[in-house]
Amino acid sequence: MTQTVLLILVLLAIALASLQWHRCSRALLALTVIVGLAIGCGPVPIGLLIRLQSGGTADAPVDWGQRNAIVLLGAGTVRTAGGQVEPKLSAYGRISKAVMLYRACRQVGRLCKVEVSGGDAQRLGKSEAAVYSDDLRQLGVDPADLLLESRSMNTWQNAQFSGPLLRAWGADRVLLVTSGFHLRRSMLYFTHFGIQPTPVRADYLDGEMSWLPLSRNFSMTDVALHEYAGIARYYWYNAMGWNVQATKPGAL
Repeated sequence: MTQTVLLILVLLAIALASLQWHRCSRALLALTVIVGLAIGCGPVPIGLLIRLQSGGTADAPVDWGQRNAIVLLGAGTVRTAGGQVEPKLSAYGRISKAVMLYRACRQVGRLCKVEVSGGDAQRLGKSEAAVYSDDLRQLGVDPADLLLESRSMNTWQNAQFSGPLLRAWGADRVLLVTSGFHLRRSMLYFTHFGIQPTPVRADYLDGEMSWLPLSRNFSMTDVALHEYAGIARYYWYNAMGWNVQATKPGAL
């Protein structure tokens, strides 16, 4: 996304030069170069991601309740060359963290469910919830301790459709497991639907300082901007009255 925007700015600068607007063209071209270097060499993605991921913890002690729900948010699926549907690479950190929490909960003798939230957003014929649950079972999660939410197509629906499942089971403690960059937006959405989970970061992204622009830094900037856009859209929709009415905070 950022690379496309920079290319458009370069083309616009060329168009301005062809119209003899040389001063505007040079200014726009200089701005494009400065922004491109700030992104590609690391300062922009590093700054965006640090602020975005500042609220999540990875290994903080958990004060377990009597009925605990670990909500695992999907990160997509992929079809392999052999035709199987598997979690995307970015999902395995989340799956691993959910299993670690589940084992810790069971070790102290508390009731614990893992709610896997994610539909078939990639249209591969199998929901994220179903795909991830296969891995969770192989890693030792009791099938009886799995709650599958297989309708959601985005983070907003993850929160919207998880609420009824968690309330029906009677969870008194909810932990939300997702990637660090995704936690702030996820927490915002879950809180909207009356769920007050403990955020647990499964992984952490960062940019890389470099003397030369790196494609990875452009990718990290795109990831961060996507999250900030989702947060801004939430507040804009709230101001316009377009969001589903917020649920009053309850026991979750």
